[in-house]
Amino acid sequence: MTDKKLGKLYKDGEVIIKQGEKGNCLYVIQEGLVEVILETPEGNIKVAQLGETEFFGEMGLFEEDVRSCTVRAAGEAKILTIDKRNFMKSIHRDSSLAYRLLEKMAHRLRDANKKIGIANPEGKDP
Repeated sequence: MTDKKLGKLYKDGEVIIKQGEKGNCLYVIQEGLVEVILETPEGNIKVAQLGETEFFGEMGLFEEDVRSCTVRAAGEAKILTIDKRNFMKSIHRDSSLAYRLLEKMAHRLRDANKKIGIANPEGKDP
């Protein structure tokens, strides 16, 4: 892994965000992979695996609420943290970032709905 990027290096299995903790920033994966884990009383459920250029924790930009999942490094991973102020500066420089973020959030919501059985049977938007 290169040292030329600003992100923090996480070791294999190291927790980046913890389910239930308050959050107020977005994380971008610069290198490596992360696992998104839902902690339940019955055990941990791997919800997703994300890689380079993908992001997580985006809900923290809009509402300071508790994290819905734990995210941990799957191998070494370099992660960039972006707070709301820096995110807004980036949006002013490149407004397409907001569109891409909303597009990804909509895709994740649709996937979550399918997993819990709320999907539209015809596969169309309501």
